[in-house]
Amino acid sequence: MSADGTPADEGHDDELPEGFARLLGEYERHLVSERDLTPHTVRAYVGDVHSLLDHLRRLGHDDVATIDLRSLRSWLAKQHSMGSARTSVARRATAARVFTGWLARTGRAPADAGASLASPKKPKSLPPVLRADEARDLIESAAELADDGSPVGVRDVAMLELLYATGIRVGELVALDIDDLDHERRVARVFGKGRKERTVPYGQPAAAALARWLTHGRPQMRAEGAGAALFLGARGRRIDQRVVRDIVHRLIAAVPGAPDIGPHGLRHTAATHLLEGGADLRSVQELLGHASLATTQLYTHVTTDRLRTAYRQAHPRA
Repeated sequence: MSADGTPADEGHDDELPEGFARLLGEYERHLVSERDLTPHTVRAYVGDVHSLLDHLRRLGHDDVATIDLRSLRSWLAKQHSMGSARTSVARRATAARVFTGWLARTGRAPADAGASLASPKKPKSLPPVLRADEARDLIESAAELADDGSPVGVRDVAMLELLYATGIRVGELVALDIDDLDHERRVARVFGKGRKERTVPYGQPAAAALARWLTHGRPQMRAEGAGAALFLGARGRRIDQRVVRDIVHRLIAAVPGAPDIGPHGLRHTAATHLLEGGADLRSVQELLGHASLATTQLYTHVTTDRLRTAYRQAHPRA
């Protein structure tokens, strides 16, 4: 199985021909140094291109200059036939287009073979979100657990408040440094995908939780090597994304009737509640750091569904 849970290529050979292996190393350096992608994105792109090059080798290609649209489509068809989810195939199509575009721009291929490569349409669905009362119960429940003054409890409340207040990604949360917070204006500087910087506001409850963490929690947990990291793990250094996900799942499990969601679910919850409260789509797009407004528009389906449900329940002639 691959890292995303999809079946790995049968008979996959980790050893690429020397020319392909060298090319893959050059491409990885391009992704890191020139495109400044996150380590997670780089790993995903390199893994996909490794699979593509291995497939090309099996087809008899020994030079990327001979890549054509037909060979790219056969690679995607193989992924689909082996049970890869539609979203995984769509991601791999994107990885192929990025790779072939780089080949053409750098003169390694005469043309961009992937320019017209289509991606399977991703299903427009969102994970469940919390109701406003469930979000309140989540934070109040976490606050009750933190009443003993333990730094871990204080930290958990601060992270929940900030995730729900801003809708930032879990990767953006753990990357925050102390200096990224402007306490007077109650805004945080966040670096999103592609290291794009944006400023997100947060409210008074989050500000109070952060102040308590910085004053009473972080100093107790801080260890050598913590640097300027805002949130710390059990060893006193920057907290890991997996730890944050486990914390959110555990705390949400204590809220009766609440769906099992993680930090990304809190991001969806924040966006949904903003739209339900009257925020315009463009503002929510900027807050979430979406490159396309179409991505943000998915949240209108959630709010419309809720409105339809409320109408059916409340209107006598629904």
